[in-house]
Amino acid sequence: MSAFSADLENKVMNHVLGGNDYSRLVTVYMALFTAAPNESGGGTEVTGGGYSRLAITNNATNFPTASGGQKTNGTAITFPAASGASWGTVSHWALMSASSSGDILFFGAFNAAKTIADTDSLTIPINQLTITLD
Repeated sequence: MSAFSADLENKVMNHVLGGNDYSRLVTVYMALFTAAPNESGGGTEVTGGGYSRLAITNNATNFPTASGGQKTNGTAITFPAASGASWGTVSHWALMSASSSGDILFFGAFNAAKTIADTDSLTIPINQLTITLD
């Protein structure tokens, strides 16, 4: 399951119903969390071990056309291997508006948490990241 952040919900509602237009971001950034984020932010993002958010071009190849109120990833999302330290047990993800700080756009939990030890990497296979409009 996934969710919109409160900030993005407001931007979309304003775009559709008489407010400011919302411009699609050219790049979104996948963040990994060891504790759940929520609609206002929060959570515990991975740090150390060479971790950084993964830049993803926001296009129809990486995020094909929505169907049934859902979008999935059209390409595998692969983080580089942890380097020099563990990332801990990664349980949640978020698509962010910036490579650091920024706003959460969408967030959700992985089907199963995964411990990322030093030299381990994380790949989200095609169609395994599902974003729903709830």
